[in-house]
Amino acid sequence: MLLGLLFYSFSLFSAEPPATQLAAIYQGHEAISEYLVSEKYDGVRAVWNGEQLLSRGGHVIHAPDWFTQGLPNVWLDGELWAGYKNFAFVSGVARRQQPNDSHWRQITYYIFDAPDKTTPFVKRYQHYKRLIDELNIPHIQAVEQLALQNRQALNHYYDAVLEKGAEGLMLHRKNALHKPGRSSDIVKYKPYQDAEAIVLKHLPGNGKYKGMMGSLLVKDERGKQFKIGTGFSDAERKAPPAVGSRITFRYQGYTKFGKPRFARFLRMRPAL
Repeated sequence: MLLGLLFYSFSLFSAEPPATQLAAIYQGHEAISEYLVSEKYDGVRAVWNGEQLLSRGGHVIHAPDWFTQGLPNVWLDGELWAGYKNFAFVSGVARRQQPNDSHWRQITYYIFDAPDKTTPFVKRYQHYKRLIDELNIPHIQAVEQLALQNRQALNHYYDAVLEKGAEGLMLHRKNALHKPGRSSDIVKYKPYQDAEAIVLKHLPGNGKYKGMMGSLLVKDERGKQFKIGTGFSDAERKAPPAVGSRITFRYQGYTKFGKPRFARFLRMRPAL
């Protein structure tokens, strides 16, 4: 079993937020041959720190013992996934303090990185792919990274994954070292842009939404405050995301004032 990487020290055991990388937005001018490309899995981010699964926020994900049995004493980064359009299911499973065995048997842990401060991503891919293949555990899988040479090949692959129901693609610069935080070394290519925001206030509805939430006042990670009034089901309007909780919204660019254009509620983020 290949464990010879210089992995980060396991300060992550403290259940502090792991030092994960976050993707920037694909701009269309990237030199495709400089990246490895993979399908983007719409699941719950999960870091294996050698002892336990942690969410991006540093909370322990209470998986059954059999689910993590056999995972090595190294840092792995990946996504808990249960098929297309099943984010809400995975989110619910991951939030449970007492794991539901039958639900966890529907989930696969897709590994997309084995973070190491000194090794470029193309080498980290080769290591984590070999490591996961050697484990030979059906519910632990290595995300395949493709070396595409041009934008035509990229768009062909993009159309193919969207046809299957995927969110889009991830492009990771081959020679990039692992650096925590948002980085243009990783970009996501999706039909629309999305981002996260904190709920500041519930604003009352009118007309058919009288007595329900009409819109949310939110603040995004850039500190911009704005309202989101579309994308909610009636059930979500009757029981809206709590003040202080985190949501994901979709949008199409920015207004001249720097606010997201056509912001639309996408989903609640798990309290993880």
